[in-house]
Amino acid sequence: MPFVHHLHAFIAHYGYFAVFGLVALESAGVPMPGETALVSAAVVAATGTLNIALVVLCAAAAAIVGDNAGYWVGREFGFPLVYRYGRYIRVDEGRLKVAQYLFRRHGGKIVFFGRFVAILRAFAAFLAGVNHLAWPRFLLFNALGGIVWAAIFGAGGYLLGQAFEHYARPVGVATLIAAAIGAVAASRFIAHHEESLRAEAEAAIPGPLVAPKKPR
Repeated sequence: MPFVHHLHAFIAHYGYFAVFGLVALESAGVPMPGETALVSAAVVAATGTLNIALVVLCAAAAAIVGDNAGYWVGREFGFPLVYRYGRYIRVDEGRLKVAQYLFRRHGGKIVFFGRFVAILRAFAAFLAGVNHLAWPRFLLFNALGGIVWAAIFGAGGYLLGQAFEHYARPVGVATLIAAAIGAVAASRFIAHHEESLRAEAEAAIPGPLVAPKKPR
């Protein structure tokens, strides 16, 4: 494929900087081929041009840095926007509390496994920030996900070469489809149990999500 060929040439020229930049941007929410860049760099490393250990290290570090940037944007800008304008898309404070409650319970899993799912890889950190997942917990699962992901895809590209590139795409598509089915099932579950989830969320997160402004 021409795109893969150009990406190989780009990585061969810019090396670790290309891997770090593409993976970090994708992790921060910018649509970039981060995973493809990692695998391509691993394939290039198999020729002796790059060091595979440094490729994996760069990708893991970029995933952690990029995700933290996405988390910060979600927490500082995404949450205020959703809180203020969410009613226009039927997201009131009660539903925001439910989302934060679910992220408290399952946010670590979403951040970790989201690293392996296309699209979710770019937005899991942002959603964790919007839903105020505690930063130490986010950082733990973010780091674990980034390291495991970089090690698996880096080793796969290095040991199996372009064959891994070829087969990784169908696996990625299948994972995305499975994630979409899971999301639909989860949304149906939440819709059917919204009242009880609202009560549980209110008990776990009592009071307003944003402190009322004090009069001057």
